Amino acid sequence: MSDLLTAEEIKSRMKKAPEWELEKNSIARSLEFDDFMEGIDFVNGVAEIAEEASHHPEIDIRYCTVTLRLTTHDQGGLTDSDFELAQRIDNLLD
Repeated sequence: MSDLLTAEEIKSRMKKAPEWELEKNSIARSLEFDDFMEGIDFVNGVAEIAEEASHHPEIDIRYCTVTLRLTTHDQGGLTDSDFELAQRIDNLLD
């Protein structure tokens, strides 16, 4: 299990994840898709990555908009696991 990151570590990691926004104890990213099924296909890809990593995001689906939030609930904040998963999600979009 990863340890909580310090504020300085979070600031450094956020520079490498510019599409993500810091929200208190989590990072979030919203994406717009052309249609509902494109968003669902993306969510299915995220689910596979998350299951493989044993680290699961909060996922909000609103028609063509998908919002992901990452935090390590057992630690009460952000850890390396959150930023690693964010990078893998970003790679899925490439």
